[in-house]
Amino acid sequence: MTDRTVLAGPDGAPRCPWALSAEDYVTYHDEEWGRPVRGDDALYERLSLEAFQSGLSWITILRRRPGFRDAFADFRIEKVAAFTDEDRERLLVDPGIIRNRAKIDATLANARVLADWSPGELDTLIWSYAPDPAARPAPKTLSDVPAVTPESTALSKDLKKRGLRFIGPTTAYALMQACGLVDDHLEGCVSRTTPSGTRGARTQDRA
Repeated sequence: MTDRTVLAGPDGAPRCPWALSAEDYVTYHDEEWGRPVRGDDALYERLSLEAFQSGLSWITILRRRPGFRDAFADFRIEKVAAFTDEDRERLLVDPGIIRNRAKIDATLANARVLADWSPGELDTLIWSYAPDPAARPAPKTLSDVPAVTPESTALSKDLKKRGLRFIGPTTAYALMQACGLVDDHLEGCVSRTTPSGTRGARTQDRA
């Protein structure tokens, strides 16, 4: 990371500099990243995609997300938990996803673990690790954004203890950022939550 602050996008609105590094990032930054994600299936999808992203750039995963959704039955936990050995072999040769054996096996194994949980249990568990936003000042530059926090370390440890795989502290923090448990949009970013709980004017106008 560098010490860059917000930069003006093509429309003149200030954004986190990473959002301007690829065209695909702008919509993701404006409409998804840092917004609250709730629901077991939705969180299972994000958890799985963050695991697949490990060692790769997020843009690689973002561009293949439609392929991932097709391959993994829209990340419906019950459906993925019922995948067979034939499904696993299909995934290992699917060009629409990242064909990493360990990550595929973890995604399937995690679904089988989560299928035994009560409805809403994954949602409740993950969101129980959301830190108090009042205790987190807005980062001014990219170097102010951490890669790991005590909360992400604790979340990772809890999920692993419950049988989930491929969810280290760094992956757990990326999940927290993407799903809105923390707001790491830089100070002045159009998508940063204001003290009143709203987003910047441009994002609000589109919603």
